Amino acid sequence: MATSTRPSRARKGEASDTTGSPASADASAAALTRDQLVHAYRVMYTSRKLDDKEIQLKRQNRIFFQISGAGHEAIGVAAGLVLRPAYDWFYLYYRDRALCLQLGMTPAEMLYSSVGAAIDPNSGGRQMPSHWGHKALNITTVSSPTGTQFLQAVGSAESTLRARQLELNDPAFPGDDVTLVTTGDGTTSEGEFWESLNTASNLKLPIVYIVEDNGYAISVPVEVNTAGGSISKLVASFPGLYIQEVDGCDLLASYEVMQRAVQYARERKGPALVHAKVIRPYSHSLSDDEVFYRPPEERDADAARDPLTTFPAWLIANGHATAEELQALRDTVDAEVLAATDDALEQPMPTAESVPYAVYSPDVDPTSERFDTEDDPQFEGGATTMVDLLNACMRDEMARDERILVFGEDVADVSRDQYLGKVKGKGGVFKVTHGLQSKFGSARVYNSPLAEANIVGRAIGLAHRGFKPVVEIQFFDYIWPAFMQLRDEVATMRWRSNNAFSAPMVVRTTYGGYIRGAIYHSQTGASLFTANPGLRVVCPSNALDANGLLRTAIRCDDPVIFLEHKHLYRQTYNKGQYPGPNFMIPFGKANTLREGTDVTLVTYGATVQRALVAAKQLAEEGGPSVEVIDLRTLSPWDKEAVFTSVKKTGRVIVATEDSLSWGYGAEIAAAIADECFAWLDAPVKRVASQDVFVGYAPSLEDATLPQVETFRQAYLDIVAF
Repeated sequence: MATSTRPSRARKGEASDTTGSPASADASAAALTRDQLVHAYRVMYTSRKLDDKEIQLKRQNRIFFQISGAGHEAIGVAAGLVLRPAYDWFYLYYRDRALCLQLGMTPAEMLYSSVGAAIDPNSGGRQMPSHWGHKALNITTVSSPTGTQFLQAVGSAESTLRARQLELNDPAFPGDDVTLVTTGDGTTSEGEFWESLNTASNLKLPIVYIVEDNGYAISVPVEVNTAGGSISKLVASFPGLYIQEVDGCDLLASYEVMQRAVQYARERKGPALVHAKVIRPYSHSLSDDEVFYRPPEERDADAARDPLTTFPAWLIANGHATAEELQALRDTVDAEVLAATDDALEQPMPTAESVPYAVYSPDVDPTSERFDTEDDPQFEGGATTMVDLLNACMRDEMARDERILVFGEDVADVSRDQYLGKVKGKGGVFKVTHGLQSKFGSARVYNSPLAEANIVGRAIGLAHRGFKPVVEIQFFDYIWPAFMQLRDEVATMRWRSNNAFSAPMVVRTTYGGYIRGAIYHSQTGASLFTANPGLRVVCPSNALDANGLLRTAIRCDDPVIFLEHKHLYRQTYNKGQYPGPNFMIPFGKANTLREGTDVTLVTYGATVQRALVAAKQLAEEGGPSVEVIDLRTLSPWDKEAVFTSVKKTGRVIVATEDSLSWGYGAEIAAAIADECFAWLDAPVKRVASQDVFVGYAPSLEDATLPQVETFRQAYLDIVAF
């Protein structure tokens, strides 16, 4: 066994030395009983045996993918010995088989995942093997994108902080729980790793990072990924970050280091990072062959450090087990793995009928009557703007539910609490969140770093722990750094975990043009979000709808993209009265704003008013009668209302502010053509922006975006067909 070490430097914010005395091995061994030491070997051997069995099954074409945790067993078992399943929280990656076994996942459960069985607790056969997830153990569902777990783990650790600040009486927050996040060395190159460390250090969060450094990111060596070749040295300047380096192939050294790191986090001193040097004795996956880029001498050097060789030798040399006892242990594990394999291969696969299950919440339906109180508003006061009614909704909902958190860039009144009451307060660049911090406190309304992925990723972790984040991305134009979290994480979370995990949240963002905002403050692109199953997408056109739809978004159990058109924030024509604290509009319920007989106009957002003005003008001139439908929600959309109107008028125009090509309107037009072709008296027509960017000069913007005259001409053209 490699010599255990006691790092000579253990001060926060400094990388530790990995030289030390063998005495640390004796101390670590003394902390563990003989049974614990032997059981640790059993878990390590089981992990390797499962890897080997999966490799065999893949070569027999009985499973379809394999990626191993070989070489990472010692640090994984050490972490599992220190941390507490179903108490602490775990955001892992694909090489953490041994850690999952130590936490309580069974070989059978792992092999159910390998074969894609319906009873697989990781994903119900929906994800590839080694994408761990176990609700009962607090192992959150792992995904394939590298690095997305960091910010989610920070959100989980932040939940512990917010629960303490809010004095929540909830056994799910025992007070000293810790969140563990693991990664390979290559993934530390991702920007979200650095964003997560920034927030974890800034908030002194109870989170422990393990960097399982096997020297390679597939074929790319660590010195190519990481400046200087050592991630622990590179992050040493983060304030309060307790950093330890360790030989991750050495179980006892790893156990000692993990004890210190976890204790540091449990005592609320801040985050910790353990840089564990491990090996990768197998190729990256069965889709890779390391002999193409690693010479024999390098692989032989790794083999000499293999914990499956060194640790049993140490057990025998130190009298903790005999060779015969360890062989009997291996024989028992071999039989268990064989039996688990036979069991897994006999399990039924998921049925075809199960495919749509848990794309959205199977329990809370935001299109249902439960969310329809639109016909019974309790109006108070005079008409006011969309900004005011959005703000009023959030005030109502935050008073109703203490777990609603509002954060994002500039959303707080102030960042420095001592200024509350002394200054007017910011409350968002458009004032939508103004006054919320003053009313509900800085633990519930607070500013984030200027980092969009940080906002959404943290919201996921908070949602996992039972909070309801209502976050703001300041401008739609800059939402793209968060798109990985939205597309690959938020949207897929419930489905890929077979309803074990979900991330219900509201992502508010400003949207659209008509404001002289030029390219980077006029962007649209709703189709980029409506194309993602698992997301609800909403775009109100007036103040009253905004209030009712936001309330539904907050109370539903799915993630919602809430598009707020900047041009509509303070218009006079779309003002509304405050409708009371229980006013809700269900998703998928369009609003027919104007009845007509000759043409159906389907639209949403800022083009609604332009469509209405043009329809009214033509009616006053004795022209065609236009029925104007405001979709209000884009996913789902109200097919019934649209199809009924089209069957009545026989002509339809679909209008969007998005560009004409590849836009949201194309899907609506295609559905109408598919379902209503027999009732059409003219081809489906579209009105949209030009396939260009929005310019700053008024003449450029006006020429690009649909105007009232655009609608007038479209109405006349379609009735003339």
